[in-house]
Amino acid sequence: MNEKKTFSRRDFLKGACAAMAGPYVVPSSAFGANEKLTVGTVGMGPQGRAVMEMFMASPDARVVAVCDVNALRREEARRRVEEAGGRKGCAAYNDFRELIARPDLDIIHCATPDHWHVPIALEAARAGKDMYVEKPLGLAVEHDKALRDAIHARGNVFQFGTQHRSEANFRFACELVRNGRIGRLHTIRVALDASKRSPNFPPMPVPEWLDYDLWLGPAPLAPYTENRIVNRYWWHISDYTLGFVAGQNIHFADIAQWGNGTEHTGPVEIEGWGVFPEEGLTDCAIAYNTRHTFSNGVVMHLTDDVENPMGVRFEGDKGWVFVSLGLIDAEPKSLLRTVFDPGEPRLYKSINHVQNFLDCVRSRRETICPIDQAVRSDTICHLADIAMRLKRRLRWDPAKERFIADDEANRMLSRAMRAPWHL
Repeated sequence: MNEKKTFSRRDFLKGACAAMAGPYVVPSSAFGANEKLTVGTVGMGPQGRAVMEMFMASPDARVVAVCDVNALRREEARRRVEEAGGRKGCAAYNDFRELIARPDLDIIHCATPDHWHVPIALEAARAGKDMYVEKPLGLAVEHDKALRDAIHARGNVFQFGTQHRSEANFRFACELVRNGRIGRLHTIRVALDASKRSPNFPPMPVPEWLDYDLWLGPAPLAPYTENRIVNRYWWHISDYTLGFVAGQNIHFADIAQWGNGTEHTGPVEIEGWGVFPEEGLTDCAIAYNTRHTFSNGVVMHLTDDVENPMGVRFEGDKGWVFVSLGLIDAEPKSLLRTVFDPGEPRLYKSINHVQNFLDCVRSRRETICPIDQAVRSDTICHLADIAMRLKRRLRWDPAKERFIADDEANRMLSRAMRAPWHL
């Protein structure tokens, strides 16, 4: 239990006034359940703005600060917050460290390009903030583990942005599988898009509204072109992401883990292939098919959507269930009318990913997708990427989170960061 949530505003102010003459600001969550939780959001691209709107729509939250290295985006976000709230006072920052340093912030929402997720979340964890972090997690397994260690050490509430867990069709499909309605599960097929090719683009002057060095941050130096920093292209550049193998497939890989009951562990063997561009700005897998084998005998295939429809298909010896965005199908069809018995196990229920996080910030309970499970789902994508790059079968120890007797593969579990940035 977090003690700061157990006393009233009156009690605090009485003590504070007696202790000091100067001004002092504390997080609003210190003042009890009726106070709004204060939110600072970092990264004001399409996903950042969309989730910021969800925080703003909740009666439990108040967005008080925004941050982006793009001055145009951050000013637009600041104006949106102030217009929606009907009052001035939303702060706008270029540097996320200044936002996180505010003592009046309870929550950090991180929606930057992928290479910034872990460094920003680590800064937030060390500052004692709770956090909602967009998917995927880090650029390397060791980065993910560093964040997990920091959160365990400090007890921060963490929500991973795999919002499919808060959608009823995905939860129902996983409950069918985990309660044996399709018989013994033997195969999972996970399919989504692959990354895209692109041409090279000539260098351009950095516009005055962009802090390009801070946009790059821990990533290697690279000549500026406007196409490097837009979603259409950075989504597929390995300096900033694993491509759609993680950026999109993490959603369905996470659901596969949930349905398989392996959200606290991982596969024991991985193999597969990938096709990578040999020239152009983008360099992530433009086609892929990997096979993950678990200790329970289940085999999971991660592939682009050429071979399978987008979504997750669980196959058992008595039937199958397929689930995707706004869709669920099964064979036999009677599975779709299943009513679970009172004694059958059910999965964690959330109907709103952001509200689930806010509720857990107040209660100090685990969210529907806490850090431990986030790391395991993210690792699925990393293992797929490593296997396709090494072009050979790999053995994985999910307890030690290391490859077995494979130094080359184990070196790929980490990634260097450009100075002065570090974990």
